[in-house]
Formats: sequence, C-alpha cells, structure tokens
Amino acid sequence: MKRYPGIFSLLSFLILLTFLPSSAEQSAGKGQNLTLIIPVSAHARVTFGAQKLQQALTKAGYQVQIKPGNQVTQSNSQLIIGLSSDDVVKRTASLYNLPSVPGKEGFSIRKDPQKPILIVGADPSGVLYGCLELADQVTKTNKLPETINLTDKPEMVLRGTCIGVQKPTYLPGRDVYEYPYTPETFPWLYDKALWIRYLDMMVENRYNSLYLWNGHPFASLVRLKEYPYAVEVDDATFKKNEEMFRFLTEEADKRGIWVIQMFYNIIVSKPFAEHHHIKTQDRNRPIIPLIADYTRKSIAAFVQKYPNVGLLIALGEAMEGVGQDDVDWFTKTIIPGVKDGLKALGQTTEPPLVLRAHDTDAPRVMKAALPLYKNLYTEAKFNGEALTTYTPRGKWADLHRTLSNIGTVQIENVHILANLEPFRYGSADFIQKSVQAMHSVYGANGLHLYPQASYWDWPYTADKTSPRLLQLDRDWIWYKNWGRYAWNSQRNRPDEINYWGTQLANKYGLSTDKSKDILEAYEQAGEIEPKLLRRYGITDGNRQTLTLGMLMTQLINPFRYGLLTLLYESEAPEGEMIIDYAERDWKHDKHIGETPVRVADEVVEHGKKAVLAIEKAASSVTKEKEEFTRLKNDMYCQNALANFYAQKARAAIAVLRYKYSSDVRDLDKAVPLLESSVKHYAELVNLTKDTYLYANSMQTKQRKIPMRGVDGTYITWEEMLPVYQKELNRFKQAIDSLKSTSNAVAKQPIALKPATVTLQSPQVETYSLEKGQPVFADTTVAITEIAPELKQLKGLKFSKAKQQSERTSLTFTATQPVKLLIGFFNEKNPKYLPAPELETDASANDYGQSEIKISNAILVGGLPPVNVHAYSFKAGQHTLNLGKGACLLLGFMDGNQEIPIFDAGLAGNKKNIDWLFE
Repeated sequence: MKRYPGIFSLLSFLILLTFLPSSAEQSAGKGQNLTLIIPVSAHARVTFGAQKLQQALTKAGYQVQIKPGNQVTQSNSQLIIGLSSDDVVKRTASLYNLPSVPGKEGFSIRKDPQKPILIVGADPSGVLYGCLELADQVTKTNKLPETINLTDKPEMVLRGTCIGVQKPTYLPGRDVYEYPYTPETFPWLYDKALWIRYLDMMVENRYNSLYLWNGHPFASLVRLKEYPYAVEVDDATFKKNEEMFRFLTEEADKRGIWVIQMFYNIIVSKPFAEHHHIKTQDRNRPIIPLIADYTRKSIAAFVQKYPNVGLLIALGEAMEGVGQDDVDWFTKTIIPGVKDGLKALGQTTEPPLVLRAHDTDAPRVMKAALPLYKNLYTEAKFNGEALTTYTPRGKWADLHRTLSNIGTVQIENVHILANLEPFRYGSADFIQKSVQAMHSVYGANGLHLYPQASYWDWPYTADKTSPRLLQLDRDWIWYKNWGRYAWNSQRNRPDEINYWGTQLANKYGLSTDKSKDILEAYEQAGEIEPKLLRRYGITDGNRQTLTLGMLMTQLINPFRYGLLTLLYESEAPEGEMIIDYAERDWKHDKHIGETPVRVADEVVEHGKKAVLAIEKAASSVTKEKEEFTRLKNDMYCQNALANFYAQKARAAIAVLRYKYSSDVRDLDKAVPLLESSVKHYAELVNLTKDTYLYANSMQTKQRKIPMRGVDGTYITWEEMLPVYQKELNRFKQAIDSLKSTSNAVAKQPIALKPATVTLQSPQVETYSLEKGQPVFADTTVAITEIAPELKQLKGLKFSKAKQQSERTSLTFTATQPVKLLIGFFNEKNPKYLPAPELETDASANDYGQSEIKISNAILVGGLPPVNVHAYSFKAGQHTLNLGKGACLLLGFMDGNQEIPIFDAGLAGNKKNIDWLFE
C-alpha cells in the first residue's frame, strides 16, 4: 500500500481541530485587559464586591485591575461599579437610559455591545450583590456576557443565620446558657480563617445578618466602672474578645452582614451573682433595682463600644414570661440602656433591636415600646423548635400575623431542628414552600436560620469522622436552600429542579440526570421527620429527640408527658393524633384530615423511594465519594426510622383499641407490629453505631423524650435499643398474665409517705387531702374527688387571690430528702399557674418537676382537673419561688419514695393501660 504521510498528518490535524474548543471557548477573556472603575471613596462593600468580581474574571483568563476614579472612556474594556448617585455611574447610566434602581439591596447590571458594563446598586449592599451576580455568571460561562439587562432585589428584608456560643452540656458550676467567651470553651470563636470561610459562605448565599446566641455576653465584652467585679474573663481573654469582636464586625460589614448579639433575660454574670449573694438566673424572682441597673449599664456600655451591632432580646425563658414585668424590663431597662449608650457616643441613629416573641406577649410589649424606640423588629419560631410543615395554621399563625401587622418587620426563626438532627437535610421543595408560607400565611419578611443539626456543638457535626466535619461544609445545601428562597421564593419549580441538579452534579461529579436522583432522595427523605413529629410527637421543642424514637406510653398516653397541643393545632395540617384515631375508629366515626395510619404508609413509601433514588446515583459519583457514602447512609437511616415509627404507630392503635374493647386479641395483633418496629430500630443502630457520635447535640437534663438525658446519657441509638427490647418483652409478659388470670385482682394504690419539714415562711394552715376539704384560705371550693395515693399528705392552704396577684414563695427546712407535690390546674389561663414546661422555661426541670406524676389526680369544685408534679429537695434549707397563678401545694413526702406515674382517671378518662409496658 502506498503511504501519504503528509496528507495523513494534515487530515489528522484538521479532524483534531473540529473536536478542540476554540481559544475563545477555552477562556473567552484570555489576555483581555479589563478595568473595574469604582468611586474614589467607595464603601467597603463596594470594594469587596469589586474584588470578588476581579477574582472571577481573573480565573476566567482576563487581566483585571480595580481603579478608583471618575475617568470613564465608555470603553468595552471597562466595568463601571457604584451607586446611582456616584458621578462615575451617572456618566455611564446616561448611555443606557437606566430607570431608577430597585429598592433596598437592589441592583441593575447593563451591557450593550461596544459599551462598558454598568453595575449600579440602590445602596452599597446592592452594589455588592450586583458584583456577585456578575461574578457568578462569569464563573458559570467562563466569560463576560456580550449583553445583559438584569435588575434584581431580595424579597426578604433580613436573611440571617445564627451560631450558638453555647455547648452541649453545662459548664461546671454553671446553669443553662451560661457560657463566657473564652478560648478554652470556644476555640473556634478565635479562629479568623474559619470566620472568613463562614462569612464568605453567607455572602455567597446573600445572607445579610448573623446572630450570635449567648445567655449573658456582656460580661465577656464590656467592663463597667460601677461593677468592675462583674467581668467573667481574665484581662488577656478580654482583650482577645475585643479584638475578635471588632474583626468579626468589620469583616461582616464588608459583606453586607449585620451582626446581632442575642441575650437572655434576666441573667447576670457568675461573679456578679456571687458578689451580691444572688442566683445568676431565677425565672420567678421579681425585678430588683440592682439587677436592672447592672443590665442597663451593661447594654449601654455594649452599644457605646459596638454601635453598629444589633441586639436580639429574649424576654422569656429566664424571667417570668407574659406579664407586666416583660413590658417594664423592655421599656425601662433595655431601651433606656441602648439610649444611654447612644447618648454617650453623641449619636442619634438607633441600632436595630429584635424582640423575640418566645414566652412573652410580644404584641403587648411592642405596643409599649414603639413610642419609645422606632428601629424595632419582631422574631418568632416558624415551626417551634422543629421543621414540621409548610402549611402552618391556628393560633400560632394568628400570632405571626399579628406581629407582621404591627408595622415593623416580622422575622421567621427556623429554630433548633430537633426532629431533623443528626441526619442531612436538603429538600429544596419543602424549604421553598416553607419560605412561601412565611410570606403568604404569616405575612413575615425576614429569616433567622439555625444550623440544620448540632446547634449546641458548633462548628462540628455529629458524624463520627477524624477530623470532625464542619457544619459549614457538610450542610452546604441547607444554607444554600434557605438563602436562595429568602432572596426569591417564587422561583419556577422545573427550573429549580434543574438548578439543584446542576449544584449536585458539580458537588459529586456526575451527570445532571443522575444528580437529580440525589435531589429526589433528599426530597423524599425530607418529608419523613416532619410528618413523623407532627403526627406522633409530644412536642415541637428540643426536649424530644425524634430520631431516637418514642416509648409506647408516649404514643398511647401523650398527655402524661406534657403534650404540646400547639404541635397538632398549628404546626401540622388538620388531622388526628394516635389517641384520637383509635377512639374514632372504635366509635366508627369519620376520620379527619391527616391520620396516623396515612402517615405510617406515606413515610414508609418516602423511605423506600429515598433509598432507591440514592442507589440509582451511587455508581456514577466521581467526586467527594466519602461524603456521598455518608449521605447515602443517611437515606438508609431515615428509611429504617420511618419503618420503626410506622410499625410502632400501628401497634399503638391496636393497643388503644384494647382500651375500649378489653379484648386481649387486640393486644395480640400489636405484638408482631411491635416486634417489627424493634427489628427496624436494630437496623438503625447498625447504621449509626460507626457513623454518628450522637443523635442530639443538647445533652442536658432539659432533654426528656424518649428518655431523660442526664450527664450525656441516652444520646445514641445503641443506648435506646435495650429500652425498646425491654418494652416489647414486658408487653408480651403482660399479655400472658392477662390470659392466665381470669379474675384479675385490682392493683392496690400505694400511699405516698408524708415527710415533716419546718416552714419558715409563709405561715399557712394545712388541710387533709380528702373529699370536702377546702383547698384555699380565701374560698370555699373543696375537693370532690382525689387519688387515694395522696390521702396521707397534708396540703398547704394559700390564698387564691394572693397567688394570682403575687408570686408564690415558700421557705422551709428539711432534715431528709423530700418531695413537694404541687397540683397544676389543667387549663391554660392567666388565673392558673402554668405547669413546668421546657418549651418556654429552661429551668422547668431544675427540681425534676417537668414531668406529670399523677394525671387527673384531684377534682376541685368548679375548677379544672389537677395534675400533680413533684419538686425534689435535698436535706437543708430551701426557698422555692413559683410564678403568679393559682395552684395547689399538696404537701411534702419522703424524698426517697418513688412516685408511680399514672393517670388517676378522675376527669372521665378511660382505663389506664400504661402498665402493659412498664
């Protein structure tokens, strides 16, 4: 064969050329000189935005310089950047007939052929966002656009994330929320590189506010000449704190981010408390001049030192909520403190104050505050301390609408996420609908976003890795989702599927059709925990760790565990609890809305689809394979969790049927369902034991469900499995006992043994706990029914009117451990003392009092049924301060005697069946 080497080489070369990208395609800006013109005295945000744009252009191959000045040549190689009022912008704007720039944080970008690019902002943040938008487009296409005509602005006024400067457990000798700013406790707080990464993430996702949460930060950041002993840190740490706070606020400001320092009321520093022989916090103490003066001066010093930092005020939780004290504290201590600081500075511009609507009558407080201070915002939890629904309703929705109608901005707080942790969450659909509901249902216009998991363990996740993963990295899609929809919640759904498909394709190195399988997995799994909590849960608060499961008694007798009915009435679609479903089923009544059985079926299907979708993508992943493996495992975990709950809910319904039928065959039907539930939980244990350090990042006594968390116990699934196995075995034994005993002997009540104490104050009469006995000193209302277990005790006869007008206080001395039993009227009414509730009161279990011991234990003529709680005390002198409202002090009992937990059934309840599992 004759060879033609020259021709062959030429043909090969020409063919090769057809497959090679042009030089323009390789890097459209290769070697092209560009000048970014910014105003001479540009705001730090404008300069920062120009620098970010310069970085993107340089990466795309352009030669870029930033030049302050007014010299505009109207050249194609210039980018003009600034405010509409800047001279340099005005000259270029005339070329484009530019209409007015949109409102706050808005921007316009214009480019016509042979004309310079113009980026103009309504304010420095608008210019910054305009630069970032163009930088994103350059990064995506690797070149500047030939033409562009884009105008945009955010929907939400405030779009913020938060970091808790707090820990999973208490510091030695301290109480909840008490964490001074020190390198030993919070080494990450002093890591400037980490802060830069976090702030860059925030500006990339267009967040404009950063909330720092701490109980009492002032004693770590300011000194008071009147109270020099109040500072909680040494001099070297104090200087570090000053430096870090200034660094943080300056770097945040460059990125258009407003730093907001949160604090609780009323908390004082530990050295201040010790100096004055008072507690650092006591929810039920009255406002006293000393504490008010210290707090006012602390705020004034903070405002004087950091005038550009906002304040988030939590009136409730550490002081008695919903009352005149809240109004007085806000209007007579906090606002005057801010004004004192401004006066010392010689400034009149008010820093923003955000009033947290938690455990306070926020509309009432705002009504009193607005005449005194104008730059106010309100903030309330979106779905409590969880993510449960994008269709909020009821009283909770009414409160949010009331706050939104005040005329200031209402901020929605996506808080704690106790039902999601520790697994990854990235359902764009659920999050977009949630933000839409913030606008359409609540009338809100701000977002305050908590970390998706491990809030108390910032900056780390719960994943068992070495080194530990950062929330900033692992939960990138969480921050990107909420930031994207806070900017614009009305994005087209098909376009959003493509957008997230591209994001996930870039993340894991696979095609968009496969990356959409990952999105499908996220979105299927994203329905599981919200549906489980809103249909089976006890509370929307972080006293419940949903992913650790629930006891059978918590499903069949939720009121015993302090059921938060708001969860079902407002933070869920209309529907039924398990106990409602069982009763309706027995009566053959029509079921209403979302039922427990429907949710059981749906979550199983969601779990199956999530696993199927993630497996479809698995073989195509080429990047970040270790993280993808962890994500895939999370899908299997959530699938196991869904099946565990579904089978246990079905078992609970069968057990509740026995409550009405007394037919043991109904219990027999529950056995295989409960066995299946335990089997799925064992699967969850295997999936988590080598992948997670814990299920919940709050590892204190506040955590109650499924088990009380003390000293870091019951934080893993492995610890819970024996509990569920024991529960199953006990149930089988109870059934055997029922079958073998034809004439069951009624269980005899166990009398509670009285204990003797010495009352120092007040001096009150006692009364016997029996029918016909009046329970108050100033009324004739008397006991009509009482649980026999209480009959040996002696009640303390207080004045009902005085309890309602003043806080009830009791000082006594005990020579042995004792329990004081207190009866709470089972009705939410200002006339009655609220029962201890960890949702609103972090100190609600300081004496072990948060759990109902005997439900429906006493009936008093004309008043609601009484639930009994127990307050435990060691030997010694004690003062117990309660809030305002009528309650029954039912006397002291032996502190070493266990109180059987049960429902006495005096309020017409059906028979108690908790004993089947205990």
